Amino acid sequence: MSSYIEEFESKVKPKDYYDRLYDELVRLNPRLNAFNALIKPDKNGIPLSVKDNICVKGIEATASSKILKGYIPPFNATVVERVLKTKRFSIIGKTNMDEFGFGSFGINCEKPAKNPLDEERVAGGSSSGAAIATALLKYHVAIAESTGGSISAPAAFCGVVGFTPTYSVISRYGLIDYANSLDKIGFMARSADDIRVMLDITKGKDNRDPTSTDSKIVGLHHKKLVIIDELIDKVDEKIRSQFFEFVEKLKNLGYTVKNINLNEIDLSIPAYYLIAMAEASTNLAKFTGFKYGFKLNDFSKNYNEFFAEAREEFGTEAKRRVILGTFIRSASVKDKYYSKSLIIRKELIDKLSKVLKDAFLISPTMPIMPPKISEANSMSPVQNYATDILTIPPNLCGLPHISFPYSYSNGLPLSAQIVGSQFNDYGVISFVSEWEKNFEYKFKYNIGEI
Repeated sequence: MSSYIEEFESKVKPKDYYDRLYDELVRLNPRLNAFNALIKPDKNGIPLSVKDNICVKGIEATASSKILKGYIPPFNATVVERVLKTKRFSIIGKTNMDEFGFGSFGINCEKPAKNPLDEERVAGGSSSGAAIATALLKYHVAIAESTGGSISAPAAFCGVVGFTPTYSVISRYGLIDYANSLDKIGFMARSADDIRVMLDITKGKDNRDPTSTDSKIVGLHHKKLVIIDELIDKVDEKIRSQFFEFVEKLKNLGYTVKNINLNEIDLSIPAYYLIAMAEASTNLAKFTGFKYGFKLNDFSKNYNEFFAEAREEFGTEAKRRVILGTFIRSASVKDKYYSKSLIIRKELIDKLSKVLKDAFLISPTMPIMPPKISEANSMSPVQNYATDILTIPPNLCGLPHISFPYSYSNGLPLSAQIVGSQFNDYGVISFVSEWEKNFEYKFKYNIGEI
C-alpha cells in the first residue's frame, strides 16, 4: 500500500475540494462526535486533525473538559509546529476525546464518540475522534496521544493504523498532560507509510521538553514474533481464534513464532493505574477556576467553597482519578503503592527488553470487540480498566507499538498490535508496511476521495 499523503499531493484538487470536505464533516459530526471543533482549511495541504489536548495557536483546546472551556492557546505544540512548518498539511479540526484522556471507550466526555462502522458501538478512547476522522477521510492524518492505549484502542475499534512511539521520541511540549512519565504523542492514518512520513517530520530533541531525546531511531525488522501466554489467555475466545489464524498467515510469510510465560505482566495494570492516577492528580491541580478556561469569578467565597465549586466542572472519571491519585501520593501509603509501582515498571522494562532484542511482541490489540455504548456505560471502573490489558504493557514501559487491522468480522475490524524494543520505531512501522502488501483494508467512508 502506498502513502495516501503522496497520492494526495500528486492529484489535482477541484477548486471547491476543501469546501465540500468541510461541509460533509459538518453534516456527519453531530452524528458521530468526531470533532470538538471543525476548521475550514484556508490553504492547500493534506487534511490534518489534532487531538483536543494538543495546543494549536488560536484554536480552543479543552481536552474535552468543561473546566477548560474557552482556553485559547497562544502557541503551537512542537509536534504541530513541526508539521505545519513543512507546508504540506492543513488543519481541519480538533478531535474529541475522553476528558483529559481518562477512558478506553470515548464516552467520558460531553458528547460520546460513536464508531463510524456501527454507530451503536464505542469508537474506543481516549483518542476517539482521531480514529473516527481517520476512518471517515480518505486523505488525512491525525495527531493523537497515548498514555495507556489511547491510540491503539480507538485505532483497533475503528479499523485504522495507530502508532505510539518510544517515550521521548516526539516532544510533548504543548500537550495538556495526563501523566508526564507515560504520555506519548503519536499518529493515526490509513497506511503505515503515512505514519512513517509523520515520524520523519516530528521526531527529535526539543529544548522546550527536557524529556525529549535525540537518540537514533532504528528500523530493525525482526522475523521472530513472541506471544505472551498470560496476555492471550485474557482475550475473548472469538478474537483469540481469529488471531491465531492470522499468526498462521504470518508463518507462511516467513515469520517464526514463540510462546513465552511472563508472570509479571499481570502486574502491569495495577502498576500503570497507580502511577497514572498519581501523576494525573498532580497535573489537574492547576485547574482551579483562576487561570485556564473556566473561571469562577465570585471572589466572595472562602477558599474551600471557591475551589470545590470550580472543580464541579470536572467529570466523574476525572474526579475519581483526582481523589485516588491524591490518596496514592499521600505520605502514609506512598511507599506501599506508588513506589512499588515504579519498581514493577522497571522490572517489566528489563524483562521485555531482553525479549525484544531479536523479536517483536504480537497480540490482539483489544481483548474484546467494540461494545455497544449502552454496554460500556454499564461497566464498572475495574471492568473498564481491565480492557487495557494488552495496550498497557508497552505504554507503561515506553515501547514503540502499532495497531493495524488484519481481518474483519461482521463488518467490524479485528486488529493486532506489534511491539518493538525502545527506539525501534521504524521497525514496527516496517512490519505493518510489509503486511499491507498482502492485505487490503476496508473503509465504510472515503470522504474527500478524488
